[in-house]
Amino acid sequence: MQTELFDYHLPHELIAQVPIPKRDRSKLLVVDRSTKKISHHLFSEIDQFLAPGDCLIRNSARVIPARLFAQRSTGGKVECFLLRPTSEKNQWWCLLRPGKRLPPGSTFGITNEFRAQVIEKNKKAEFRVHIMPEKKETVLSLAERIGHIPLPPYISRKQGISKQADETDHSRYQTVYSNKEESVAVAAPTAGLHFTETLLQRLEKQNIAFADLYLHVGLGTFRPIETDQIEDHPIHRELYELPTLARKAIEPGSYTRRIAVGTTSMRSIEDYFQKNAIYQNSPFIDEAEIFIYPPFKFRATDALITNFHLPRSTLLCLLSAFLSPGSTEGIQWFKDIYAEAIQNKYRFLSYGDAMLIL
Repeated sequence: MQTELFDYHLPHELIAQVPIPKRDRSKLLVVDRSTKKISHHLFSEIDQFLAPGDCLIRNSARVIPARLFAQRSTGGKVECFLLRPTSEKNQWWCLLRPGKRLPPGSTFGITNEFRAQVIEKNKKAEFRVHIMPEKKETVLSLAERIGHIPLPPYISRKQGISKQADETDHSRYQTVYSNKEESVAVAAPTAGLHFTETLLQRLEKQNIAFADLYLHVGLGTFRPIETDQIEDHPIHRELYELPTLARKAIEPGSYTRRIAVGTTSMRSIEDYFQKNAIYQNSPFIDEAEIFIYPPFKFRATDALITNFHLPRSTLLCLLSAFLSPGSTEGIQWFKDIYAEAIQNKYRFLSYGDAMLIL
């Protein structure tokens, strides 16, 4: 299947650079697959489309403030981007800039905060770094104190450009239900950014259930498809954790509808079912390696809440597949839907507006 089928023109001015003042005042485009109708609402009105017996399956991973700005002993600036911990204490796989000036053995840090030494570089241009906090704390605790939120490349933030913007990102590039004990992601599950505490409480009173999973979202989620054929794209792998409650929630018959909050949640639960995992009263941990594109038959998802995605992205492939499961008709349909969203000035990507597909 040709990658160009998943292309469309995204006006630059519609790429949201900042969050709107209140989370649930974002726009909500509702797609009814049974009637082929589209309607326009506010996210705060999403309860109109949910019913008792529904279960929202959400990714409650917390985003690590993974960008650490430091200096080499020579005074040169260093950006250290935490990716994932290794099995060794205080050693992380990181991206380093400028990587060419930081061979194994190089050191950098921040006075009175931490020292770091480069151990090795792998074939993916990732660096294993030993990070030594000056205080008695973990690397994660250090990052929470002095790190910067790793915004996607299409959101422009420069170091020190605005303290207020940096503080806003620390709170708004997290879901209100993110679990501080699960700081495992370097990208937010952005479909969940629209929920407020008040909205969640209202949904609970409507007897709508929630099931939490944890996906270690990596930078691969932003990687564009650069191959001419979809099938040739090397899909990224991401670790996910399904607690016992989440495993039970996605079993057929547990709830009326299983509604995935975001493509990260959908990818995790569909990967789980693709592996024919048998339900057990215990957590399930594995790597999501599934690549969803049309035609695809979904086994664990009845509805989807999502944002608007980049052209030629794997997430757009997934969206097209869900619009018309088992066929390729969703490819043209997504273009029609996106054209209407653009016409109505919807805001796109991470800090943008939302879509509900029923």
